[in-house]
Amino acid sequence: MSHLMALSQVSLGATVSVGSDASLRRSVFKAQNVNFSDKSWAPVLPLDLKTKSGRLRNKSVVCMSVQQASAPKVAVSPLELDNATEPPLNIYKPKEPYTATIVSVERIVGPKAPGETCHIVIDHGGNVPYWEGQSYGVIPPGENPKKPGAPNNVRLYSIASTRYGDYFDGKTTSLCVRRAVYYDPETGKEDPSKNGVCSNYLCNSKPGDKIKITGPAGKIMLLPEDNPNATHIMIATGTGVAPYRGYLRRMFMEAVPTFKFGGLAWLFLGVANTDSLLYDEEFSKYLKDYPDNFRYDIALSREHKNKRGGKMYVQDKIEEYSDEIFKLLDGGAHIYFCGLKGMMPGIQETLKRVAEERGESWEEKLSQLKKNKQWHVESRKDSTEV
Repeated sequence: MSHLMALSQVSLGATVSVGSDASLRRSVFKAQNVNFSDKSWAPVLPLDLKTKSGRLRNKSVVCMSVQQASAPKVAVSPLELDNATEPPLNIYKPKEPYTATIVSVERIVGPKAPGETCHIVIDHGGNVPYWEGQSYGVIPPGENPKKPGAPNNVRLYSIASTRYGDYFDGKTTSLCVRRAVYYDPETGKEDPSKNGVCSNYLCNSKPGDKIKITGPAGKIMLLPEDNPNATHIMIATGTGVAPYRGYLRRMFMEAVPTFKFGGLAWLFLGVANTDSLLYDEEFSKYLKDYPDNFRYDIALSREHKNKRGGKMYVQDKIEEYSDEIFKLLDGGAHIYFCGLKGMMPGIQETLKRVAEERGESWEEKLSQLKKNKQWHVESRKDSTEV
């Protein structure tokens, strides 16, 4: 995280200006009349983060370091990104993807974490706008092994930044990617032929590399902003925390004139151990600066025990707070789940058991939550297709 940490030296005032380039402040939309399907609106402004000497071009740029996750908020631009009334969807499709550029690839887990997870910043030049909770598609190079001569299939990755990106200028996006590695159960050795094609491609990428992206895609995980005082309960395993990082930066880090969050954001994150925690410093800083608006609970399966003496998974942590969670849901709270598909059965069983203990029908409650649009689920399979 070398260059990211270097950026943390920027001191913050009430707001932090991101860049003095007047082009960043020019309007690229007509107010209140944004059409994301029309690609002609987008400014062609190269990121140009580095000079020939390799140093950052603009000292005012602030990236993902925890330093900027303090009570003073960061100015963002162009604010026209908040004018649209409908989210952008599938601006770029698999047959005509957008060629973006890798800005940085940083390992964000400690040495004792099982596996490697990377934070990847991609420059899209402002041409592929998105909203918090959406996903980008990535097309790895090479042929589709099941369709010789055809390109690889698109892999979807949840976006881990706000629409303004890690540099707050609307020109980058961030992905949180765990390298998928296959180990032979008999030999215990890695079998590269079965490793995840796209995750390894992304984690092996270098600054300046070109990458084909599609999207943005998805509406189910969009952050409802009609009520800025709403409660949002966010449940994640591993890299499923990606969309929540975007939500929380929007709520607590960025100075967005049209969205001033005054509700409660409650994050439950399940990972293997302390070294596996993702964006923990950032989240911990929100907890310190906004104790009335943010709660943060973690489940470390290899370090914590549940009340039955077994490994502590995220559903066990949910059970600990089940009464409070159910009361919040009864009061209209939104609840989100993001992670591998394998997490959902355990969570559903826990919620069903809790509902029955409360004398309620979980099936009826779930149906009502879905009807009220309080229930948001995005899960992906864990295989070499990642």
